[in-house]
Amino acid sequence: MEHLRLMRGLTQHQLAARCTALGRPMADTALSRTERARRRCDIDDLGALATALGAPPAALLLPWPTHALVSHAPAQTLTPFQEALLG
Repeated sequence: MEHLRLMRGLTQHQLAARCTALGRPMADTALSRTERARRRCDIDDLGALATALGAPPAALLLPWPTHALVSHAPAQTLTPFQEALLG
């Protein structure tokens, strides 16, 4: 989820605000904990997050490269399946 958020150029605050605007209130801390697997993500959260990110819910369930955009590590390429999910 974090990778997709960063790909979309969104901060945690912006993504949480989008979820709230969609009718699924979400605090910045809740989003942060969800991204780091410290908080469970129920189906309502998954649907709101996917909509807010403009991606299908299945895209949030896949393993993605972590922190490649933040750490300045060499960017990992997406698999064809990940690219297809993102459209």
